[in-house]
Amino acid sequence: MKKLNGTDILGIFTILLLTMITITGLLSFNIENSYWITNQYGDPVNLFGSGIYARDSYFKAPIFIGSDFTMLFLVVPMMTTALLKEIKHRTLKSKLQLTAFAATVLYYATSIAFGITYNAFHLIYIALFGCSLFLVITLMIKNDAPALQKALKWKLPTRGIRIFLILSGISLLIAWLPDIIPTIFSGKPLPLIEVYTTEITYVLDMGIISPLMFICLGLLQKQNGLGIVLLSILLTLCVIIGAMLPIQTVFQTLAGIVLPLPVLIAKVGIFVVLAAFAAYYNSKLYKSIKE
Repeated sequence: MKKLNGTDILGIFTILLLTMITITGLLSFNIENSYWITNQYGDPVNLFGSGIYARDSYFKAPIFIGSDFTMLFLVVPMMTTALLKEIKHRTLKSKLQLTAFAATVLYYATSIAFGITYNAFHLIYIALFGCSLFLVITLMIKNDAPALQKALKWKLPTRGIRIFLILSGISLLIAWLPDIIPTIFSGKPLPLIEVYTTEITYVLDMGIISPLMFICLGLLQKQNGLGIVLLSILLTLCVIIGAMLPIQTVFQTLAGIVLPLPVLIAKVGIFVVLAAFAAYYNSKLYKSIKE
């Protein structure tokens, strides 16, 4: 094993913080302590009342706990493995894989740091956000994009990748715009805004991830190695989100929340299908990179 550098240490801290946060979130699952309040919009809202998510809504807390479950049992072991490979081998492939998982953690960290009601873990959320952000930045700098382009045996973008990136970018808009558009004309807040002031998922998905799909496609068409890095990030994130959404639904079901079938199809089914394609392309991508 080679000597640890600053990026490795950032990775270790990121994994430790992620583990602490997600375990605490999982231990919060208790549906016996909910209570009602009136929110800032004058509407009644049921609060979860238990654990670190006590002041979050009864609808959202199981979603957060489902995210914690996915990150703890899927992302933590996979990112740990990627970090160990990077420390031991320092290859193009190991660095690219670690970058993809670090970006996935950054997405999660941003969601909780900006989206969860203030609680005792706020400083820890900030620490995870900062560590994962700077880990992604340093890894993006260290990824040798020209070398990646030369090492890739798979000529990108293929027709399948083009379709995947375009459909994914459009799907993120289709999934969330119907929630927002009616409120512009009605003057009312989002139906499930509850105790929150914004919906961070909409910001991340429509403001960052969706445009990034098209930016990635443009870079791939120009044979720019940075497009490969972005593709790896987007495919990995899509796979994790595709696994996370059904798990979130399970925790909501355990909490007695029943989602209508159209909602399940539009906001879970679409992403699960995209995740299946993402998993296939992600596997093919890494197999095509010569060490």
